[in-house]
Amino acid sequence: MAKFEGQERRMPKIEACLKEYGMSTLEEARDLCLSKGIDVESIVKGVQNIAFENAVWAYTLGCAVALKKNVATAAEAAEAIGIGLQAFCVPGSVAEQRAVGLGHGNLGAMLLRDETKCFCFLAGHESFAAAEGAIGIARNANKARKENLRIILNGLGKDAAYIISRINGFTYVETDFDFATGEVKVIREVPFSDGERSKVKCYGANDVLEGVAIMKLEKVDVSITGNSTNPTRFQHLVAGTYKKWCFENGVKYFSVASGGGTGRTLHPDNMAAGPASYGLTDSMGRMHGDAQFAGSSSVPAHVEMMGLIGMGNNPMVGATVACAVAVSQAK
Repeated sequence: MAKFEGQERRMPKIEACLKEYGMSTLEEARDLCLSKGIDVESIVKGVQNIAFENAVWAYTLGCAVALKKNVATAAEAAEAIGIGLQAFCVPGSVAEQRAVGLGHGNLGAMLLRDETKCFCFLAGHESFAAAEGAIGIARNANKARKENLRIILNGLGKDAAYIISRINGFTYVETDFDFATGEVKVIREVPFSDGERSKVKCYGANDVLEGVAIMKLEKVDVSITGNSTNPTRFQHLVAGTYKKWCFENGVKYFSVASGGGTGRTLHPDNMAAGPASYGLTDSMGRMHGDAQFAGSSSVPAHVEMMGLIGMGNNPMVGATVACAVAVSQAK
């Protein structure tokens, strides 16, 4: 029998979703996936191995829904997976109110459509979870696309970008920003592997202006902000400033604000907010976010606290894409 975190509060919505798509139990959903060669647990834990069991079951339900809907493409599979994730949202929670489960499905679908050329983990190199998400996308997204998706990590500090690139096998891109002209130049690129991971480019910026210039340089279509390190110094400011520039110049840009959701998180900028407030970083995300997730970009327990599942928002992006591609290949 399926056992997972917060099961009692979640089961009514899960059972309703199962019934709607002609299934009786989560075990039946799992067996359907396995019959099509889709090992959801291996996919989810392969992206973030500290993910909770409810994350595995949520993606299992999502993949089963996609199979039941007989979707035609990986993008449609991602949208269907979002239905399963949404069913796992705790009633009355921040995650349910923001429809974060559906949001993750829709974000995954964007990355699987060729209209999206470049996806950015903004402030991503400051979190290993962003690296996990990037690897999950790099490994899978292009199997379902005609044109390869460009994936970048853009964050504060060149040393940090170099280190995270070296550890994960990404390509470190060193830039130099001219404050007088506003131009950014690529000084060198250092690939730390030969395979799929090397396709992920990792940028380090000295400040917000350079971060925005990097977004322009790569023509970022979609980004997701982290919310753990330097959120008031870099990522929310870069996303908001870049969005203003995109609006003024007719450039299409979809900004996802990850993180936040409660004033009781242990962030210095949130501590004084108290339980009645979502906190400063969450409010900053609302200023630029076309979609706003809930909980940490990296820490499973914090996303669980917000009522979704125990998996970081950034790894979830990778898991959604990986599961959607697996469904499309099974079809």
